Amino acid sequence: MAPSRGRVIVLTGTGKGKSSSAFGMVLRAAGWGLRVVVIQFLKGPSWQTGEQRAASRFLEVEWHVMGNGFTWQHNDLTEDRRCAEQAWLLARDKLRSPDYQLCVLDEIHTAIELGWVDGQEVARCITEEKPPQQHLVLTGRNAPPALIALADTVTEMQEVRHGFQQGLAAVKGIEF
Repeated sequence: MAPSRGRVIVLTGTGKGKSSSAFGMVLRAAGWGLRVVVIQFLKGPSWQTGEQRAASRFLEVEWHVMGNGFTWQHNDLTEDRRCAEQAWLLARDKLRSPDYQLCVLDEIHTAIELGWVDGQEVARCITEEKPPQQHLVLTGRNAPPALIALADTVTEMQEVRHGFQQGLAAVKGIEF
């Protein structure tokens, strides 16, 4: 039985696990045969994750890595902005489409916070153009108030301790 309406879920905060939680929902939705699309706003084509690899091997998930990589590694963010703008154009098309039962916009909050994507336009698209049955997951630190206000579920991940601050490098299969 289909839900009466799709859910809007915001995953935010300084803690680890926002994208991981979203990708868990991708796995769950794909397992039930839902058509899923993931659009990553910041991760670049040279940064491959285990989730993306698994999705391409085992799941029928449409996955778009649209970013230019980690912003702190660039002196000029012009290309990062262009990539985020292109990611939003694609995301807007997917959000308008009744063909997808789940859309994940990974790190969109950061793209909004940096001014690369208009948060009010995103909120308007969600409320006015997204098909009512479609589920949507939005991730990233510092979710804008407009998206928090329209979400059905908001989870804030709180960092207590992170291995990075202790000098521990990210581990393949655990952090990416």
